[in-house]
Amino acid sequence: MAFGVFMHKDGSTYDDIPEVHYQFPKIYLSRAQQMVGDWVVYREPVKIRNSKGFFAVAKVERIITDPDKTDHYRALIEEGSYLPFEPTVAHIVNGEQVEQGVLNEAGKVSGRAQAAVRPLSPSDFARIIALGLPDENFLPRSDGDVIADNRVYEPQTPFEIDRPIVQSLISKPFRDRAFRRAVMHAYDGRCAVTGWKLVNGGGRLEAQAAHIRPVEHGGPDSVRNGLALSGTAHWMFDRGLIGFRDDLEIIVHRKVNDREGVEAIINPTGKLKAPEIESYRPHSKYLSWHREFHGFDA
Repeated sequence: MAFGVFMHKDGSTYDDIPEVHYQFPKIYLSRAQQMVGDWVVYREPVKIRNSKGFFAVAKVERIITDPDKTDHYRALIEEGSYLPFEPTVAHIVNGEQVEQGVLNEAGKVSGRAQAAVRPLSPSDFARIIALGLPDENFLPRSDGDVIADNRVYEPQTPFEIDRPIVQSLISKPFRDRAFRRAVMHAYDGRCAVTGWKLVNGGGRLEAQAAHIRPVEHGGPDSVRNGLALSGTAHWMFDRGLIGFRDDLEIIVHRKVNDREGVEAIINPTGKLKAPEIESYRPHSKYLSWHREFHGFDA
C-alpha cells in the first residue's frame, strides 16, 4: 500500500465524482493498484486559473474496470472516507513546493508533477493533511514534526507519522469538525434556507453543517453533500419537512401542518442560497436521495 495523488479538474472529460470514484486510463493502473487500501489526496492542476491546489483526502477501496470507457479504470472510494480540506492547500506555501516529491535533484519541478496518478511520500502526505485539516486535538504536534507555521517536515520514520494521521482521518469528532469547517466556509456561514447569517456574542455562527444524505445512510462528508442551515431549518430538513429540487427550489412537504409559518422563514428567492463556486454546490444525486427518502416525489 502507498499514499498517492489523484489529479482532478471540475468539468474535465473524465467521469469523476471524487467522493465516490476516480476514472483514469490504463497507463496509470499499476500505480493506482499500489494505493488500494490506503489514502490519496486530490489535487487540482497548477495550470487552472485560481487553482484550489490540494482540496480533499479519501481512501481507495478497490480498482475496477471502467464500465463505460475502454482501457479505463475506476478507483472506488471507501464509503465515509472522503474529507474536504479547509483551507485548501496551495501548491506552494512560503515559497516552497508542498509536494516535495515532484522536485528533481536540482530542486526544480520535474515531469512527475504532470502525472494524474502518482505516489506520495509519508512526509508529503503528513504535510498536506496538517495544512488542509488543521486540528490541534488530533494532528501530531510533537517531536519537532510541526513548527509554528503549521508546515510538517520529515518525521523520524514513516510509522511515527502515518499512525496518528490515519487515526485522525477515521475519527468521528475530527471528521465532524472538518466537515463543519468546510461547509461553513463554502456557505460563508449563511443559512441556505433563510439567508440569515447570525453570530452569537461569542462570535460563533448560528448556522449548522447538515448532511443532505446522512452518513448513516451512505452519505459522504463532502461539501456537495452538505448545507449550512439554521437550527430550525436543520431540524425541518432532517425530518423531511422541507427539501430541494435539482434546480435548488425549496419545497415544503405536504405533511407540514403549518405551511404558512414554514414559508415565512424561506428567503425571498424561494431557492436555496448556494455557494457561487460550482464544485461546492449541492449535487443532484444527494438532493434526489433526500426527496425520495422523505417521499417528496411520491
